[in-house]
Amino acid sequence: MKKIISLVLAAVLVAAMVAGCTKPEPTTNTTPAPTTTTPAPATETPAPAAEAPAAETPAPETTEPAPAAKPVELTVVTSYGGDDGNRVNYENAFKAYEAETGNTVLDASGTSNEEWKARIMADFETGAEPDVLFFFVGVDANKLIEGGKVVSVEEIRAKYPDYASNMKDETLPKSPADGKQYAIPVNGYWEGLFVNKKVLAAAGVEIPGPNTTWDQFMADCQKIADAGYIPIAASLNEVPHYWFEFTAFNHGNVAMHRNVPASSADANGAAWAAGLNDIKTMYEKGFFPPNTNTATDPETNVLMTDDSAAFMIDGSWKMGWFEENAEDISNFTVTYVPGMGERKSTDIIGGLSSGYYITRKAWDNPEKQAAAVAFVQAMTKDEVVNSFGATAITALKNGTTAPADASSLVQDALVMTKGASGVAEAAQDGLNPSARADLFGNVSNIVTGGMTAEAAIDQALAVTE
Repeated sequence: MKKIISLVLAAVLVAAMVAGCTKPEPTTNTTPAPTTTTPAPATETPAPAAEAPAAETPAPETTEPAPAAKPVELTVVTSYGGDDGNRVNYENAFKAYEAETGNTVLDASGTSNEEWKARIMADFETGAEPDVLFFFVGVDANKLIEGGKVVSVEEIRAKYPDYASNMKDETLPKSPADGKQYAIPVNGYWEGLFVNKKVLAAAGVEIPGPNTTWDQFMADCQKIADAGYIPIAASLNEVPHYWFEFTAFNHGNVAMHRNVPASSADANGAAWAAGLNDIKTMYEKGFFPPNTNTATDPETNVLMTDDSAAFMIDGSWKMGWFEENAEDISNFTVTYVPGMGERKSTDIIGGLSSGYYITRKAWDNPEKQAAAVAFVQAMTKDEVVNSFGATAITALKNGTTAPADASSLVQDALVMTKGASGVAEAAQDGLNPSARADLFGNVSNIVTGGMTAEAAIDQALAVTE
């Protein structure tokens, strides 16, 4: 019996030593039992089961809210600078985001031109890029994609599945650099024929419609010139590309228009050359302003609102300019540019050319990542997209709706876009910026006979960045 008691005492001492060297798990509301040195009596009857420790009772759930995220500053660069018609809409949208989130938007927007594009690229090269960028989706953005400077939609959705969920995925622009989607568009653009009704009436000419052919249009331009008016308001010095798009389009079709030729000798190159030569013919007939090779774009725009010119090709962004500058907006309409050959007059130039990018710089910053995602979401929700232009081509699943007080010009634009039989992206967007500048810088040389269209095309295609 003594031997048994000695063994029991030894076991108790060992247990006590182990317990003293082991750190107990923390519990929420238990009081440790008092220590005893009295050994349990040796018995063959098992000890009664211990009560379940209070730690197994779940602690009450906290009702305290999670701490709010610390407000951050986001640097944002867009093309909604200067006198852009959507500047006010952009400001209203980002100020609403600031009020809702407490974050601050450091806006560094400018006017979209080649200098602005070059400055943005320089900022990325020096590490001074913004957190969010509204920029073009074509070849202009290739350097950003190839350099890993912006984040793909796919990567963002892996963490934020609802990102751009209000957009049709199949219409989100794909980068020509790698075929992936990066930018979330606000709305797209279209290009069409703006018309001064008063000038047409004075010249006895009908407004072109969906069935008007190019030959009929040229005959109408001659009537307008004979009546003492300028048929076409355009600066071939600054913005010849609108007319180039449609005259080249007239010698091709929707499927081929966006393809950049390898030379002036292939099918696309021949279409470009024929289009440029059509512009030369129009110039020789006196259909452009007398100073078209020296005038600025703003100078020729005024020819429309002072009732000196009949037609002008421009983009959807020009709607706001007409509404601000026309004495009577009902005197203007926008319609299809007459076509020829395979191209129907109802085939238009348009697309989703720009969108919001989240930069790698912001994405890799834990303090800014969620704020940048929320900013793009806020700037691309349905009601904001509608405020930027209900007539534009859009990626929204629900489409756009014109406001109840829409002008007659807006209503006419909606009729045009909804009646389009085909939409082709602008051919010029396939050229790198330097090649594009070279080609359009030579249009005045082409129309005055200083250079052939073919030579101008081949020279531009040889220009690399």
